[in-house]
Amino acid sequence: MAGHSHWAKIKRAKGANDAKRGKIWSKIARKIIIAAKKGGDPRDNLTLRYTIEEAKQANMPKDTIEKAIQKGTGELGDTNYEDVLYEGYAPGGVAIIAEGLTNNRARTAPEMRKIFEVAGGNLATSGSVAFQFVKQGIITVKTEGVDEDKLIELALEAGAEDVKNEGEVFEIYTPPAMLHKTSEALKAASVNVEASDVTYIPNSTVTLDEAAGVKLLKLIETLEDNDDIQNVSHNAELPDSVVA
Repeated sequence: MAGHSHWAKIKRAKGANDAKRGKIWSKIARKIIIAAKKGGDPRDNLTLRYTIEEAKQANMPKDTIEKAIQKGTGELGDTNYEDVLYEGYAPGGVAIIAEGLTNNRARTAPEMRKIFEVAGGNLATSGSVAFQFVKQGIITVKTEGVDEDKLIELALEAGAEDVKNEGEVFEIYTPPAMLHKTSEALKAASVNVEASDVTYIPNSTVTLDEAAGVKLLKLIETLEDNDDIQNVSHNAELPDSVVA
């Protein structure tokens, strides 16, 4: 069983077609705009630097990155987005958290409610789902060519809390505030970091069969297709056939 791992989510994004890739770039652009409001120079703005790295990992065009920075600094007009967090349940009692950036809460909230209802779930009240998750930094490193013992030692010394071997990758868990520092330490030691992000990790999971797993993935994909949603987390364990 699998499906709630961070690497599964990354692989889905990497395998996105051109239309979905355009949506991914649009979402990252919003993050760049938010980050650039605190300064347009990535040398002085750590959040901006890491968001630009995320954009490059997604093969986002350089001019698109630069335009997003200029929007954030006000050079191309004032663009405002605010953080939103939606909590809900999918059929089968699966808990879902959808993180977003929106310039219109009055538009996004009804859209979220409709998506959940069409899927047979429901949008929940604030706080009724989030307590089932813990917010963590996750750094992903491919296992190929990496000495596990050395990686664990390096990661723990740099501030990580745990390192898990997920087969294809190592997932390195950090407190959110230590994500960037730990990632920088790994890169300085010539470790190839595949991805790094702060996300919600479930305290416990719900096991689904194949039919329920397919329905859940359709709901997640619909949420992720929404322009205002940046990240979707859930607490389901999916059959390997569904993940594949």
